[in-house]
Amino acid sequence: MLEFDLEARRGSFHLQVDCRFASEWTVIFGPSGAGKSTLLRFLAGLDRPDVGSIALDGHTLSDSARRVHQKPGHRNTALVAQQPALFPHMSVAANVSYGVVDLNRSQRAKRIEEMLTLVDAENLAHRRPRDLSGGEAQRIALARALAPLPNLLLLDEPFSALDGAASDALLERLKDWLRRRSVQTILVTHDATDAYASGAEVALLRDGKIVALGPADVVLAEERRRILERLGSN
Repeated sequence: MLEFDLEARRGSFHLQVDCRFASEWTVIFGPSGAGKSTLLRFLAGLDRPDVGSIALDGHTLSDSARRVHQKPGHRNTALVAQQPALFPHMSVAANVSYGVVDLNRSQRAKRIEEMLTLVDAENLAHRRPRDLSGGEAQRIALARALAPLPNLLLLDEPFSALDGAASDALLERLKDWLRRRSVQTILVTHDATDAYASGAEVALLRDGKIVALGPADVVLAEERRRILERLGSN
């Protein structure tokens, strides 16, 4: 379970969220500028809120009142951003295994194979990032994030470079893998179809505040109506 109560100002933008995510999958949905990526960076530990706290399964990750702030590498949390940011001088296999520790050579090779199979990229192991397409790079970034077996996975629209069929197939494999390993997942998106496809609990973020939390068909009922109206007018 992920619990957070955060407040931060960035220029004229004010993020103020107090929520508890208990589902295996939670989708944070909202328009551009709502604060989705900013919230993920706080949860990942990349930035610090002005005030507030974050706890995962009862363990404090950040608490401004107690001056506690675990660094990203100590949270057992993985973030996959929109831009893959792979290490350009490393092969795909080396990128995937970068965060894996305490495994011998044979175990590391097995973990790399497992991750590349999961993202359907077994044939890319020896390539360099410069030789990858945008979609391939996103797959490898996801494999690298999962290789250390995190407890919490944060996804910031990681499938944007994949076509619909490829994205759906990857999402189904990913959901099964994460479920079997009890990895809590937070997916940020501005596309309502992602929320429905994942079958997740949905948090609706507007102007820096979570204004609704629940099933997609309830939380996104208004969004669905607007989409249908647009389609009907074309």
